[in-house]
Amino acid sequence: MTDDVDEGVHRVVRNDEEQYSVWPADRELPPGWYAEGTEGTHIECLDHIGVVWTDMRPAGLRRELDRTILR
Repeated sequence: MTDDVDEGVHRVVRNDEEQYSVWPADRELPPGWYAEGTEGTHIECLDHIGVVWTDMRPAGLRRELDRTILR
């Protein structure tokens, strides 16, 4: 049985809503996404995301909820 995950070099990317993804390191980033600084295998990148992305809500939603709670 083989795994379908590409084990080439990948990077962790993040958008303005502080959502994370894994992107092949040799490909241009899609608009709105920025390299976060971590590179490695697909699995290593996913492991890193699992550590740093602890709140899955988009940043805009978190800010709005914070404003609502503080009122």
